[in-house]
Amino acid sequence: MTKKIKSKNKKFLLKISAVLLLIILGASFWTITKISQIAKSLPDPKQFSSRQVSQSSKIYDRTGKVLLYEIYNEEKRTVVPFEEIPEYVKKATISIEDKNFYNHGGFSVASMIKGVIIEPLTGQRDRARGGSTITQQLAKNAFLTSERTIERKVKELILAYWIEQRYSKDEVLNLYLNQIPYGSNAYGIESASQIYFNKSAKELNLAEAALLASLPKAPTYYSPWGIHKEELLQRKDYVLKQMLDLGFIDDEEFERARKFVFKFSEPTLGSIKAPHFIIMVKDYLANKYGEDFLEKGGLKITTTLDYETQEIAKRVILEGAARNEELYKGKNAALVAQDPKTGEVIALVGSRDYFDSKNEGNFNVAVQGLRQPGSAFKPFAYLTAFGKGYLPETVVFDAPTEFVPNNPKCPAIVNFSNEDDDCYHPQNFDHLFRGPINLRNALSQSINVPAVKVLYLAGLENTIKTAKDFGITTLRDSNFYGLSLVLGGGEVKLIDLVNAYSVFSQDGIRHNQKIVLKIEDAKGNIMESSSDQAVQVFEPQYVQILNDVLSDENARRPLYSGSFGLTVFEDRQVAMKTGTTNDYRDAWTMGYTPYLAVGVWAGNNHQEPMEKNAGSILATLPIWNAFMKEALQKYPNETFNKPPETNLMEITKPMINGQYYVNGIINDILYYIDKNDPLGPMPQNPANDPQFINWEISTQRWWQGSS
Repeated sequence: MTKKIKSKNKKFLLKISAVLLLIILGASFWTITKISQIAKSLPDPKQFSSRQVSQSSKIYDRTGKVLLYEIYNEEKRTVVPFEEIPEYVKKATISIEDKNFYNHGGFSVASMIKGVIIEPLTGQRDRARGGSTITQQLAKNAFLTSERTIERKVKELILAYWIEQRYSKDEVLNLYLNQIPYGSNAYGIESASQIYFNKSAKELNLAEAALLASLPKAPTYYSPWGIHKEELLQRKDYVLKQMLDLGFIDDEEFERARKFVFKFSEPTLGSIKAPHFIIMVKDYLANKYGEDFLEKGGLKITTTLDYETQEIAKRVILEGAARNEELYKGKNAALVAQDPKTGEVIALVGSRDYFDSKNEGNFNVAVQGLRQPGSAFKPFAYLTAFGKGYLPETVVFDAPTEFVPNNPKCPAIVNFSNEDDDCYHPQNFDHLFRGPINLRNALSQSINVPAVKVLYLAGLENTIKTAKDFGITTLRDSNFYGLSLVLGGGEVKLIDLVNAYSVFSQDGIRHNQKIVLKIEDAKGNIMESSSDQAVQVFEPQYVQILNDVLSDENARRPLYSGSFGLTVFEDRQVAMKTGTTNDYRDAWTMGYTPYLAVGVWAGNNHQEPMEKNAGSILATLPIWNAFMKEALQKYPNETFNKPPETNLMEITKPMINGQYYVNGIINDILYYIDKNDPLGPMPQNPANDPQFINWEISTQRWWQGSS
């Protein structure tokens, strides 16, 4: 019986094995046939001059009529003999692109698995080191497209094998260094050297060779004239480290090249309008569709840019920055304008002049610059407080206050000559203290001490969450900040701040920020079309309260005094907030209506302070006003939604309702409220709050001094 079972099992296994063998043979036959068919369709690798016909891609403004920039594949190439290419260039290229170049037959198994299976399936590329060998890259750039498919990868592998059979390793490397694109229409190392350094390739030093070797993986992303210059320099250091590890250079050469200060040629972008904006768009397109397809695919890209508005922005920034330089030694300025109803960026000027290489004009302050916003951050704290139940009528005391409790170095009775870093007792901008002040006036007039109290009452963590929800992308968690955050202690980007203020204008609805409306291929097929993703990030009634405060012209009048006229526009309701950092390093004016949000920054790229106390009222408000006066003419008038009416008679909580003189005595707000439950019962022991004693002492000293 057992023998019969074993016999049946054996026959079954034989049948299964036969079926599997047939499947394997069939699959192998199909694979060989398919590869043979692919191979027959490939060009002869001798024909390196044969290139596919390419079509330029064009970037337009939002109308689709104004051509902003044309991306084309006009190859600038000067072929140089192998012996004239410095060893540094050869070794830098091998180090970053293919360290086993002289040991493989055109491709490696690891590269093949990565390129044939992982990258096509995931759609992800490794910027640090490619998955293709130098020979594969040569094959792809000479004969193939950049499509990420398995068939294209197979073609690349076959061509790489053929190339290796026909040419020596030095010949392959020479072809590569004379063929590969380095960006800005520079093909080959000689052209790249001339374009970026204005010198012949044979004159390149080690640092320059390492930097140029960093470009081919993603020429647009790493362009020396683009917005990722710091990442390019980091990649250059990575190339140098690879050269050091491979024994191509010694420690002394490594350190000298790492510290080398580059002098790039001036950008040669040809005919280009709105260059900072275009570089952003190119970067987005190259990341999504690839460098090769962008240059050869014949795309029509319709952006969000309103060219007429962009020209206004360009002019007022140029004029305003020139004025600031003459008066206050503030050389630079930037502006972003956004349609808050859609999230579309309609104007972006990243610096005074993109082509001003002396002052690093190609640095896009609006997008790349991390700057402290000063008081322009205050609305996030006040909005968070409104969401907890505080009102514009709520009163806090503006008096000298020490915000570091229970520290012998930081006495509750403030001495402003005490500059111990452990203490925190901020001054107001005018060094005056106003005593009891409601939140409407405190925010509108940008009084610092009440703002710090509001941040404490609202909660640091809650306020950071509000800012992030509204579109601020650069803040870290609350452990990195203290109460000084409300006065601009965290770094932000202008483009993010404009996006966040746009959310204010829409009663807390955030629209995803956009720079591209539509992308069409060469045949007119739509490849991409922008879609709106609207999210309610804050309860609308509280944002309406904030808008009511920031658009209150009478409340803001005392702050702006003689410049008040620059903050108002006839028959237009405009909300606005300014900000200035310590030592006048950064000045901001942010403003918005229901249909337009605009932010202006002024200062210096390297944080040098402006002179003559040139804060926002002097340095950015005139620029912002000049832009708004012209830009607003394009829009119909529209007012903010009014907040729900509050009956103060129904609110019995002192200080919350604006009443601060209770039964003949005065106390600080923490005497009446628990900051975690401001509308709840009065605290039984106010001193349980660590800030209470210092705030109460401050309030009582003010009361004694004024009575």
